[in-house]
Amino acid sequence: MQRMIVIPSPRAFALAVFALLSAPARSAAQAPAGAPYPRPPGAHEVVIERAVMVPMRDGVRLATDIYRPKDVTGAVPTILIRTPYNKSANPNGDVTAQFFASHGYGVVVQDVRGKFASEGTFHVYEGDTTDWSDMFDWIGAQSWSTGRIGTYGCSYLGEGQIVAAQQRHPRHIAAIAQAAGGNLGRVGRLRQFWGSVEGGAFALSINFGWMPVFASIDKGARPMPKVDLASFVRTLPLIDMTDRAGSPSWDWRNFLERSPDDHWWDDRGYLTDKDSVGVAALHVSSWFDLAGEALIEAEIFRRNGVNDRARNGQYVIISPTTHCSSERSSAQTRVGDLVVGDARLHYFDTYLAWFDRWLRGNVHALDSLPRVQYYVIGRNEWRKSDTWPVKGMRETSFYLRSDGDANSSKGTGRLSLSAPTREKADTFTYDPGNPVPSRGGSICCTGNPKDVPGSFDNADIELRPDVLVYTGDVLRDGLELTGPMRAIVHLSSRAPDTDITVKLLDVFPDGRVMNMQEGITRVRYREGFDKGRMMSPDKVYEVPVALHATSWFLPAGHRLRVEVSSSNFPHFDRNLNTGGRNYDETVFRSAANSVHHTSAYPSRLILPVVR
Repeated sequence: MQRMIVIPSPRAFALAVFALLSAPARSAAQAPAGAPYPRPPGAHEVVIERAVMVPMRDGVRLATDIYRPKDVTGAVPTILIRTPYNKSANPNGDVTAQFFASHGYGVVVQDVRGKFASEGTFHVYEGDTTDWSDMFDWIGAQSWSTGRIGTYGCSYLGEGQIVAAQQRHPRHIAAIAQAAGGNLGRVGRLRQFWGSVEGGAFALSINFGWMPVFASIDKGARPMPKVDLASFVRTLPLIDMTDRAGSPSWDWRNFLERSPDDHWWDDRGYLTDKDSVGVAALHVSSWFDLAGEALIEAEIFRRNGVNDRARNGQYVIISPTTHCSSERSSAQTRVGDLVVGDARLHYFDTYLAWFDRWLRGNVHALDSLPRVQYYVIGRNEWRKSDTWPVKGMRETSFYLRSDGDANSSKGTGRLSLSAPTREKADTFTYDPGNPVPSRGGSICCTGNPKDVPGSFDNADIELRPDVLVYTGDVLRDGLELTGPMRAIVHLSSRAPDTDITVKLLDVFPDGRVMNMQEGITRVRYREGFDKGRMMSPDKVYEVPVALHATSWFLPAGHRLRVEVSSSNFPHFDRNLNTGGRNYDETVFRSAANSVHHTSAYPSRLILPVVR
C-alpha cells in the first residue's frame, strides 16, 4: 500500500531536525551509521511517497520511499540511499533524504533485500551485486528523474555504494561513500571483508555487537542479546556463540568458517585491486575507523576508472573521529578520552556541491575542494593535499631494541633509528585464558558501553609481563606521522600458531599513554592467505603487521611507543595456539613467544615521517 505525505515547510523540517538533535543518542547496539544531521534545509517543500514495492529481476520486491521537491514539476536528478536499518525508523521521514529533496533533488530510500518492509532473505551484501543496478534502471525510467543518479550513506550504506560502483552502471554518476573501508577484499596482503577480518584474525566484538542484532534470522532487528558481554565473549566455541545467545546468524557462521582466501568471498561484492568503476566518488572516513582502507579504495577507483569522471573524480576527507561521526565534530571534538580540537567542516555544503557538480553539471562547484583533506591529530588542524601519500613523507624504520627484558613499561625496551646488531630476544608467555584487554581503537557497534572506539590511556595495560614495550627518546622537535604504517616482527614460538599484535602509542609528558593505531597478524598467514603455514618450535619467522594509516603529530616533550603482544581481546578473537581452526575449539594452550632484534632479524616499525 502506498501513501503520500507532505513535509509542510522548510521551517517545519528545521524544527523536526532540531527535535531529532535534542533526542537521546542511539545506543551502541543500534545501527552504527546513526543519522548525520545536515545544515538547515533548502527552499523546497518535500513530498514523500511511502512503501512503493519495486520488483527486482528475480521478482523480489523491495520497499521504497520517494522524496521529491513538491513545487518542482520537471524531472530532477536523484540520490539513492539503501539501508538495512529500517527506512521508516523515523516516523517523520529520513532527515538526510528530506535535506537533499529540499534542495531540489529526488531521493529514493530503500530497505535492502530481506530487511524490514522488503521481501527476500537478508545476508550481508545479499543481492547487492544486482539490486543496485535494478534500482538504477527503475529510477531512470521514472518521469520525475533525469536519470542522473548519485548514491549516499555511511557504514553498510557506504559499503553498498562500493559494491554498486563495481557494476559500472551508466546512470550511476556520483557517490558519497562514508566509512566504507570495510568493503575492501583481496588487495595485496589486505583482507577486510566487511571489516570482519584483519590479518587473518576475526573481529570478535564488532561482529558480535552487530550480527545478532542486524544479521540475525529475523527480518527486522533483534534486541542485543541479554547476556553479560564481557564474560559471554570469553565462552567457547565461537562458532555457535550467536546460537547460544538466542540470535542465530547465517553470516556469523559463514564469516567464521571461511578462510581469508576462500573464493566464497569473491562473489559477494568486495572490492579487489583489479575491479574497475565508472563513478566519481567522495570517500569520507576518520582516523579511528578504516581510513587507510578508504584511501586505498579511492586509489583503486582512480587507477581503474573506465572513464575520465572516475579517473579524475576521486576525492577524500579524513576526520579525526570514530565510525560515522565526522559530521558530528564540534569545537572540542573528543575521541575516547582525547580532545582533538575543532574538527568541524562544512560537510553538507560539500555534499550539495558534490551532487551539483556531477548530477547538475555545475563544473565549478568543486573548484575549492582539495583532492585529499585530512585532519592532523596533535596539531589539531585540517591539511590539504593533491596526493596520497602526501608530499614530503618518507618511510622511516624505527627498530625494536632491548637487552632481552622489554616486558612491561618497566622493562628496557626502546625504539631506535639505529638497527640492532646482537641483542637477546624478548620472551613472553601468551595465555588465551588471560588475554591482553582491548582498549579503544578503530572499533564500532560492540553493544558494550565499556568497549568503545577512540584514544585512551593504556598505562595500566603496559604493566602486564605479556606486553613488550619499546619507547623512543623524548622528542626535541616533535614528530609528524602522516600516511600508511606497518611493522615487521621477527618471531619464534613453542606453539604451531599464535598471533602478533602491534599497537602504536603517544606518551604524553604527564604520563598518559594514548593509543594511535594498532594491527594484528595470525602468524599462520605470515606468507599470505592462500594456505595456513604452521611454525616449527623456536624457528624465527618474519611476520608483517599492517597498522593502517594516521596523521598524528607528537609535540616536543612526547615520546613514541609501541606495544607488542599476542592478543587484543575482545577486539579480535583469541588464537588458541593449537594450530587448529580456533572457531570450533574449546581447549587452548599457552605459548612462549619471542621477539628477535638482531642484524639478521631486525624487528621494526616502518612509519610515514613528514619533515
